[in-house]
Amino acid sequence: MTHSLRVSRRGLLKLGAFGVASFAARDVAHAATERERALSFVHTHTGESARIVYWAGGDYLPDGLAAVDHVLRDHYSGDVHEIDASLLDVLHRLAQRLETAQPFHVISGYRSPATNAALAARSGGVAQHSLHMAGQAIDVRLPGCELHSLRDTALALRAGGVGYYGGPDFVHIDVGRVRRW
Repeated sequence: MTHSLRVSRRGLLKLGAFGVASFAARDVAHAATERERALSFVHTHTGESARIVYWAGGDYLPDGLAAVDHVLRDHYSGDVHEIDASLLDVLHRLAQRLETAQPFHVISGYRSPATNAALAARSGGVAQHSLHMAGQAIDVRLPGCELHSLRDTALALRAGGVGYYGGPDFVHIDVGRVRRW
């Protein structure tokens, strides 16, 4: 005997909303019980690696944030700029969702306006008003994680822009408006 499964559009939307709500509830529950937030980075251009606790006891840690700013500095000029804490929280949530403790391999963090202009002049893939210049974007890959999985998980967070760069092997993540490319 065969049974046919008929799913209405409304039923499918309810199922999708339930899935999103389940992910959100899991994130909220985890955030309420966590004591610290830490991120690990390996910068592909400088060779630096670091595990940095940037939040603890319900507050951001100035020394931790300063350490992140240094690691994610413009590797061309050495300029250091404040990295938006909400970007760090997105990376933290991303690592949680992917259930990994692997360090993010950083291709690009902060970019000075001069560096961004130079890169934009030689590549059509660099935005003239990039959020990298505001410390609100990062280009990363994650060892042991397929690039498409990293992209899809970042998209599911709906926390900002996500760009997929399969050839150069990285995903762009920012805390601007939600969009994809």
